[in-house]
Amino acid sequence: MIAEIITIGDELLNGSRVDTNSVFLAGRLDAIGLEVGFITSTGDGMNTLVEAFHQALRRADIIVTTGGLGPTDDDITKKAICKVFKRNLIFHENVLEELQNRFAARGLKMPAINQNQALLPQGAKFLANATGSALGIVIDEQGKFFCAMPGVPSEMELMVDRELLPILKTMIGPAVIIRRRIRTAGIMESALAELIRPALKLADGVSLAYLPSVRGVDLCVKGVGAVADEVRSGVEQLADAIRDAAGRYIYTEDNRELEEVVGALLVEKNLTIAVAESCTGGLVGGRITSVPGASRYFKGGIVAYANEVKIDRLGVPAEILEQHGAVSAETAVAMATGAASALGADIGLSTTGVAGPTGGTEEKPIGTVFVGLSVSGQVSAMKFNLGVDREPIRGRTVTIALEMVRKNLLGIE
Repeated sequence: MIAEIITIGDELLNGSRVDTNSVFLAGRLDAIGLEVGFITSTGDGMNTLVEAFHQALRRADIIVTTGGLGPTDDDITKKAICKVFKRNLIFHENVLEELQNRFAARGLKMPAINQNQALLPQGAKFLANATGSALGIVIDEQGKFFCAMPGVPSEMELMVDRELLPILKTMIGPAVIIRRRIRTAGIMESALAELIRPALKLADGVSLAYLPSVRGVDLCVKGVGAVADEVRSGVEQLADAIRDAAGRYIYTEDNRELEEVVGALLVEKNLTIAVAESCTGGLVGGRITSVPGASRYFKGGIVAYANEVKIDRLGVPAEILEQHGAVSAETAVAMATGAASALGADIGLSTTGVAGPTGGTEEKPIGTVFVGLSVSGQVSAMKFNLGVDREPIRGRTVTIALEMVRKNLLGIE
């Protein structure tokens, strides 16, 4: 069954509010085995609402909306529902009494405008609102399930979990859902897709999603079906194919972050690490020390932004900086070696680059980054071109640096 989520409100279209409702709903619907085929955001105009509802009814089996159920003039979702489903608004005395009792229990007099919330579409079923005054509205007919809920996130989320999901689970029946999250680093999304595409054979009910970020690319394998063994087999076949094709880039399948994996390897090999950072300004050390127990292997870090700090604290020879510049393989190696020596670590890791938005040259444009590594006296450095946006450059640099350590510890070329 295909589901569509519709979030309603002018504030979602003019940038004054971020739509978090669709993210929450998509996660909840996916978790019970529903395929969310469409997410639509629309303003508060009657014509646009009616058009959005008609379109959703044409292409989806289950439509879930949020927003526009309040008592004010701009809350017209109920009127749009009546127009689409050819219903009238009916006054419900029991709903009004319940609202009045809620206000009274809080020592408040209910504003007269709230009486509008007792006007509800004829023949609809209603979902209780544990914390607010707007009921959820359900119309289930002719093979289509339509549910409108309030737009206030806290109200909507409780209504979904307590009221909506039990109904949907009964409708769609039990589903077996099996997931695998395969986490990769050191390869961009397009290159990863090209690498594994020849090996991909998707069984019925099995899907693959790519989730790229500055921390790498996560491959999310999902299987949905009625028979557990069949679903599990399809998921494992796809996961095996991914491992065979891209195993050297996979750092975990158990949801750990890259810094946790690196930390575990350092503990296993009884090694320590120190960092020297220029363009990342302490971000590498921050990622490493975000792992509880990092003191077992992390000696410390030196943020060496200025050349004099590179010279005085890390022992980078002045002639290297003069001949090759601060952003160079030679400087990266000297920084890594200096960090290991200065802080008494087995491994030295360094970053230096042009993160922008200024400072780039024709020879070394913005996004040019060098990462240096010194492991028990064996040194290396790699050059990367990481785009033009400062924060993504810095974030990607941290991931690259950690991935260099991981591959070195595992002997991966």
